[in-house]
Amino acid sequence: MARVEVVMPQMGESIAEGTIVKWHKKVGDKVKKDETILEISTDKVDSEIPSPASGTLTEIVVQEQTTVPVRTVIAFLDTEGGAVAVTEEPKPAAPAPQAVASTPAPAVAAAPAAQTLSAPASGRFYSPLVLNIAREEGIAMQELELIPGTGDGGRVSKKDILTYVNAKKSGALTTPKPTSAKTAPTAPSMAIAGKTVDVPELRAKYPAPQHDIIQMSNVLQKMAEHMVKSVHTSPHVAAIHEVDMTEVVKHRAAHAASFETKEGFKLTYTPYIVQAVVNALKKYPLVNTSIEGDKIIKKNFINLGLAVAAENGLIVPVIKNAEEKNFLGFARAVNDLATRTRNKKLTPDDIQGGTFTISNFGVFGTLIGTPIISQPQVAILGTGAIKKRVMVVDDMIAIRSMAFFTLSFDHRIVDGALGGMFLEEIVKGLENFDTSLSF
Repeated sequence: MARVEVVMPQMGESIAEGTIVKWHKKVGDKVKKDETILEISTDKVDSEIPSPASGTLTEIVVQEQTTVPVRTVIAFLDTEGGAVAVTEEPKPAAPAPQAVASTPAPAVAAAPAAQTLSAPASGRFYSPLVLNIAREEGIAMQELELIPGTGDGGRVSKKDILTYVNAKKSGALTTPKPTSAKTAPTAPSMAIAGKTVDVPELRAKYPAPQHDIIQMSNVLQKMAEHMVKSVHTSPHVAAIHEVDMTEVVKHRAAHAASFETKEGFKLTYTPYIVQAVVNALKKYPLVNTSIEGDKIIKKNFINLGLAVAAENGLIVPVIKNAEEKNFLGFARAVNDLATRTRNKKLTPDDIQGGTFTISNFGVFGTLIGTPIISQPQVAILGTGAIKKRVMVVDDMIAIRSMAFFTLSFDHRIVDGALGGMFLEEIVKGLENFDTSLSF
């Protein structure tokens, strides 16, 4: 038997420390190599960390909600067998490479028993272990979505899915039914804010049980600091345009089934919007800049940030070099980032270097919003919910699928004329979408 150190991993060159958010295993638990053993939080991103070896967790050195420098020993594993174990630093799973014209990596095809799982439409979180079991057992995402979860926030645990699999194999399974015909996005829980704490000086002012005192999580603290800094830095101005999304809605409906069969994930409206935004940034490059003092830094590339409401707060992963991609490349990149955000597999590089951001608050039913610019960018696009409305088209009344798009921009460099023309270019790109595109 050999002892293996589990250390606080360095999630990027600029990361000096990390906070242990949650231990997924307790002392005495068996753990397999690459099975999630804990969750950590840094000032850049939260991640699930896999075990460096198979064995038994014999000691937890650093407890939850404790911040320590990278490479600090945080736990010990005893491995089975007499082989000498090499101490190694846990690393997050490497993201699958994305290419514009290439097809997804054929790793799944090599295992006949496995299948490709589409992204959960509900936004529900599944651990890598649960997803692996689902693939091995041939459980489709639509079926996985219906399994009741007993974990935190209704998560499906290993025990839940194995119980379901065993019941299915024995014939004793009662197929779970969806609670409604339409699945709403998962509501954010209070876990986003942080854990309840007791602070004497605040407790005197806010007595229990009428009040709870909650420590802000790392992610929430950083988001708050960033938002306050942005408002203090940029004079925000907002422009709102109406977008007729009817042709996009029809195109998506006509190709959704064939797209999901071919690609293994659902076709959403986001790639349509991303393509229109990238084309508009190419035409109006001043919107794809930043400001240093009295100098304008023009970016000759487009790194597009997509604001994602993750389980632990707002995360903005970035599609790098978006100007080089086509529609299918956008769809694959969006799905990849959304999936890795939910599974906490993003790296610090995935959320850095953005030059323009899209915030899709419409997924929560919001019609109009005025998002705050992500510094040092000079603009951000907010997309509202698509709703059918009665409109006048060619002097006739018609029912159209409409949405409101908001552009918040830095008035130091983007004036009303440029902001309006840029936003109108996005509108034209969506209203005149090439409906001959097929998959």
